[in-house]
Amino acid sequence: MNNLCIDVKNLNKHFGEHHVVKDFSLQVAKGEIYGFLGPNGSGKTTSIRMMCGLITPDSGEGTCLGMDIFTQREKIKKKIGYMTQYFSMWGNLTIRENLLFIARLYSLDRPRDRVERALSELGLTARQHQLAKELSGGWKQRMALAACMLHEPVLLFLDEPTAGVDPKARREFWQMLHQLSDRGISILVSTHYMDEAEYCNRISIMVDGQIKALDTPARLKQQFGADTMDDVFQQLARHAVRKAD
Repeated sequence: MNNLCIDVKNLNKHFGEHHVVKDFSLQVAKGEIYGFLGPNGSGKTTSIRMMCGLITPDSGEGTCLGMDIFTQREKIKKKIGYMTQYFSMWGNLTIRENLLFIARLYSLDRPRDRVERALSELGLTARQHQLAKELSGGWKQRMALAACMLHEPVLLFLDEPTAGVDPKARREFWQMLHQLSDRGISILVSTHYMDEAEYCNRISIMVDGQIKALDTPARLKQQFGADTMDDVFQQLARHAVRKAD
């Protein structure tokens, strides 16, 4: 079991009377790109925030990087990178200035070296003196990923990182994720774009707070007799509607 970077079982979370996440269980192997798919509002963000120690589950158990998600939340945060869909940067600062500010804000050692490495690894060197407010959505997300990498995390949680980004920028972003994975970094990435499942080693599909399917993209398409992951999702959604009726 030491090859797992995430291992959670039967997590539940309520907000008032709303049962947002229901008996959520997930295992992610080290070095894996794990896709976490589902429509907006299905509970993906709440699940991610429980797994990385940002909020406490109401019940269940689990570890992230071998640390307990209930009792070792602060230790978990130091080892992971978490990128939200609406990651905000300072528009009147350049890419380089933003990254330097963040490195110093978190008192990271060798801030300039860390920034240089992040700029190089994520293809931002040529644009490092461009103001953040002038960047397209794709470049802003690339800068946000660079910020997440400054402290050299071994596990990344990326919450809808390509939402609102054009198809070309989405493909380039996924190429970067595979390069990070090749270096041994584990990645859990949520998305509502079903075609992005093809870039992942394994995926889970969440509907109404519950995991409804889990396997490799190829096996899920075979299991559902589908040509695309969108077809798989449509079958799951229709089944959920019938069950609710």
